[in-house]
Amino acid sequence: IIWLQGIWLPEHGYDFARTPLWAGIYMLPLIGGFLVAGPASGYLSDRFGARPFATGGMILAAASFLLLILLPVDFPYVLFALILVLNGAGMGLFSSPNSAGVMNSLPASQRGAGAGMLATFMNTASVLSIGVFFTLMIVGLASGLPHTLQNGLLAHNVPAADAARISHLPPVATLFASFLGYNPIKTLLGPHVLHALPAADAHTLTGRGFFPNLISSPFHRALVYAFVFAIVACLVAAAASLLRGGKYHYAEATSPTG
Repeated sequence: IIWLQGIWLPEHGYDFARTPLWAGIYMLPLIGGFLVAGPASGYLSDRFGARPFATGGMILAAASFLLLILLPVDFPYVLFALILVLNGAGMGLFSSPNSAGVMNSLPASQRGAGAGMLATFMNTASVLSIGVFFTLMIVGLASGLPHTLQNGLLAHNVPAADAARISHLPPVATLFASFLGYNPIKTLLGPHVLHALPAADAHTLTGRGFFPNLISSPFHRALVYAFVFAIVACLVAAAASLLRGGKYHYAEATSPTG
């Protein structure tokens, strides 16, 4: 979503204020892949066991993140949509069989507690993954964004003191500008600096193209860090799922009869 809002949509003519809505619309193939694969894998896992579908789903998800790394920043949307479908299908293949496998491995008297533990672990992992993701994004941006931002501003006649001040701001401000749907350059420079610049430079700095083109290289580097983490997490999940065993249902022990 940040990739769409911060770079791709503005570069393709969308105003920053409209990017949150259109980013959600362009992400719909992800939901489509999940909606198709989820019910199908749930039905098939009841017949053939959870292991092949849950393991295969995580491998597909890892492959989708690898394809996102290989995708150029200014990507053809059809390729992006196909990768989103693959990612959604991978997550859909994993989700239902994994939950069924956990529940089937428990005695009936403990399935309520098992469902609670499963939900707790899933929600906790979701929150932690968001924290790890944004940390990696910020680390990646911090390694390249200040220098790129300063040089870009100086190239359009922004005073050196103002360019240095803006380039040393925390990269998290740039990251969340994408979420909020606005171009931060106009706000960061302020009317006083913009009015002192040549009209052509001021127009370029506050246009739709300058900010996305400026951050595309450091932003893509940050995305690579986050996607590599996602690939490793998916492969760990695939390995754990592979070790779960075949089709397994808990059977209550029967007492011997006299």
